[in-house]
Amino acid sequence: QSGKMKGLTCFLIWLFLLETQAFEIPINGLPEFAEYGDLVELAPGKFQFVPEKRRYQRSLSGESGEVMENVDQVTLYSYKVQSTITSRMANTIIQSKLVNNSPQPQNVVFDVQIPKGAFISNFTMTVDGTTFTSSIKEKTVGRALYSQARAKGKTAGLVRSRAVDMENFKTEVNVLPGVKVQFELHYQEVKWRKLGSYEHRLHLQPGRLAKHLEVDVWIIEPQGLKFLHVPDTFEGHFDGVPVLSKGHQKAHVSFKPTVAQQRKCSNCSETAVDGELVVMYDVNREEKAGELEVFNGYFVHFFAPENLDPIPKNILFVIDVSGSMWGIKMKQTVEAMKTILDDLRAEDQFSVVDFNHNVRTWRNDLVSATKAQVADAKRYIEKIQPNGGTNINEALLRAIFILNEANNLGLLDPNSVSLIILVSDGDPTVGEVKLSKIQKNVKQNIQDNVSLFSLGIGFDVDYDFLKRLSNENRGIAQRIYGNQDTSSQLKKFYNQVSTPLLRNVQFNYPHTSVTDVTQNSFHNYFGGSEIVVAGKFDPDKLEQVQSIITATSANTELVLETLAQMDDLEDFLSKDKHADPDFTKKLWAYLTINQLLVERSLAPTAAAKRKITKTILQMSLEHHIVTPLTAMVIENEAGDERMLADSPPQDHSCCSGALYYGSKVAPGSIPSWAKPSPTPVTAMLAVGGQLLESTPPPHVIRVENDPHFIIYLPKSQKNICFNIDSEPGKILNLVSDPESGILVNGQLIGAKKPQNGKLRTYFGKLGFYFQNEDLKIEISTETITLSRGSHTSILSWSDTAHIINQRVLVSVKKEKTVTVTLDKEMSFSVLLHRVWKKHPVNVDFLGIYIPPTHKFSPNVHGLLGQFMHEPKIHIFNERPGKDPEKPEASMQVKGQKLTVTRGFQKDYRTDIMFGTDVPCWFVHNSGKGFIDGHYKDYFVPHLYSILKWP
Repeated sequence: QSGKMKGLTCFLIWLFLLETQAFEIPINGLPEFAEYGDLVELAPGKFQFVPEKRRYQRSLSGESGEVMENVDQVTLYSYKVQSTITSRMANTIIQSKLVNNSPQPQNVVFDVQIPKGAFISNFTMTVDGTTFTSSIKEKTVGRALYSQARAKGKTAGLVRSRAVDMENFKTEVNVLPGVKVQFELHYQEVKWRKLGSYEHRLHLQPGRLAKHLEVDVWIIEPQGLKFLHVPDTFEGHFDGVPVLSKGHQKAHVSFKPTVAQQRKCSNCSETAVDGELVVMYDVNREEKAGELEVFNGYFVHFFAPENLDPIPKNILFVIDVSGSMWGIKMKQTVEAMKTILDDLRAEDQFSVVDFNHNVRTWRNDLVSATKAQVADAKRYIEKIQPNGGTNINEALLRAIFILNEANNLGLLDPNSVSLIILVSDGDPTVGEVKLSKIQKNVKQNIQDNVSLFSLGIGFDVDYDFLKRLSNENRGIAQRIYGNQDTSSQLKKFYNQVSTPLLRNVQFNYPHTSVTDVTQNSFHNYFGGSEIVVAGKFDPDKLEQVQSIITATSANTELVLETLAQMDDLEDFLSKDKHADPDFTKKLWAYLTINQLLVERSLAPTAAAKRKITKTILQMSLEHHIVTPLTAMVIENEAGDERMLADSPPQDHSCCSGALYYGSKVAPGSIPSWAKPSPTPVTAMLAVGGQLLESTPPPHVIRVENDPHFIIYLPKSQKNICFNIDSEPGKILNLVSDPESGILVNGQLIGAKKPQNGKLRTYFGKLGFYFQNEDLKIEISTETITLSRGSHTSILSWSDTAHIINQRVLVSVKKEKTVTVTLDKEMSFSVLLHRVWKKHPVNVDFLGIYIPPTHKFSPNVHGLLGQFMHEPKIHIFNERPGKDPEKPEASMQVKGQKLTVTRGFQKDYRTDIMFGTDVPCWFVHNSGKGFIDGHYKDYFVPHLYSILKWP
């Protein structure tokens, strides 16, 4: 084995810029490889953090594989969920009661998934008789209050999730032996009609068997219920358990499995209650003018006319075919597009624009959706081969030009609706890449009668940008992730926007007493959806509210009028104890705040943005809801212990919600809330201290070159070095081995400013992809992110922990290194280089080291991968160089004769501050002649793009 290892290429590869060492923070050397004895094996595809000195933990969700002597250390006494839906306004309460039966303190986490877009309105917690209640504060005020009195052994947070429709609320408590704890969370949301029905989803994950498990959903709809349905989402396990009761205007769904019914099997201790309970329904619609409901000084108008002929549409499909779409995403997109094209009606017109770094069109103008044209378009799509960069700007402008040209030439039916559907999985990388400029270009060129819809695929896409793009141009955006069925999600998205029934829909409430009307002007109404308008009025001046709706259908101009009396609804609501008497007020506030958040993101000036921000903040505080501008302060009666639930600024992800507990907490291991961590909820997460800071050390070592590569060739016993001179933002493929399913890419960042006319570059982000495990690891100077399917976990460099996922181990040493190991036989070590924060030029950066291995396939490639199998070299004719201290020589390699220079580079594994000098022969011109091809051949468009080598 040792002889075979000698024949392998050993990499000591520094992917960083050697910089002014005087300003780096002293950090100790490279850590040893992870100790496998400290690890806990997991079920396939699950993440588990195993902090040092904390072995044998088990989550209540039963996802880990440890064995505990006493499985009833924490008893889940009750788990109750109650939802009441009054005229589409849903209020949900989740309550959980637990007791610690263990002789040891236990960490208990209450982690629930709530729908994205829902507003949290209240949270209470009782621990050993002490009650914590919540209040809503402006964000900065909430953080200041929290810093004055932090809770001991307790944390709380609102964490955004990568799930399509969910985000997480989490609180964590260290519970002493014999202590009881109760959690209760309230949130509210509006039910939106999609594809002809409303869906109410409750994510049930008690984590273990509950002595009492009750779920109740009460529906009160004055319009009357058309149907009620609870689909089987638990694979038949709870067949017959949900009980449905439906009347004319009211319904009740009850889900109360016994402990025996909760068990996965008759002798199992694990619960089968792990998923979503879904309730679907629709309401009766007899009048085209919709339903106008008036109560307590607020009104809500629901508009969803039926039995209308579809309006002809002019549709441009704009499809991203860049390299990152390669594989299953492109295959599923093609399959979905073929189905979508088959759904076009003969009176529709369409074309297809596909783009990477270039933009192509199937047809340069719109054509009728005849069978022959549809068949030809499908053949065109089937031949697409993804590659290259992403030029979103030019693609959208091309689609807009086609529609504008057709309109100017009088080729569009006056009664038709024009749509653009953009499908993309990444940020712009070619052409215009400034997002605000792309928005401006689209806004300036698109006509007022065109709607732009966007579908973002995967983790890399800037979804906020797509939302702004669509919101500005009369459309909507939706996001799906690469692990999901892209085909069905794309078809579902298309179905929501593909059946226009009305154009130029406008609402008017003529009485002067009616004020603060939300969404009082719409452009198009699509079948299967619903338009909801809400407003305020003075009940002393008005006994009934009048509405006038104007719209254009396929055949005629419509004017619809309706009146609503206050007494009718008041009498109806008073007879039902589950009805929410404040539903009109809550619905108006929900719609208004969401509308203002959109307007805030599109505000043309800073002054306008401040004004909108002030209004949102006032409404959030008045209605006691958590929005992006507020935080929830949770405190005991004395006010000397506080927690803070705060939204993170980015779309951080989270695993599925659960209750779980662990063993006794080590001293000082409770996460600090000085900087609330957006890390997803994972059992017993070890969080270290804050990032190190220091004054500049007195010693200075300075080397001014771009990222250094040092390749050790064991057969020749030589070090060969080369630099890559590129620019910030470029992504280089380092290792690409499709046969082994291993990919490593690195993205460059730049110094704060040029020196001596040159901007130095560093590696600021590294991406690892293990295809067989479907595991992506992104390491930046700020965080370490692991993504597998819908499960994503995020660590900070201030953490010290081990993470294992199937065959891959990730070991994090606080502020020092991340080691990624596959099957104990292949490893990658990433070093963090911190610099003085106030340095005028230098920035934090990463270095990567790859020890020898024989596990790569013969076809491995990449800037580094190509040297996993050592090339033959011959160095001869050593001679003095231009610099007397740097002799030159000739090197024969890969059939070429190169001039190389003797010098030194740095190995920072044992001395992160000063490094160790390593002698090497330096290849000039970015490794030309030593690496295959040109270094630009190794550029890839995205962090997880596969290198396509000839």
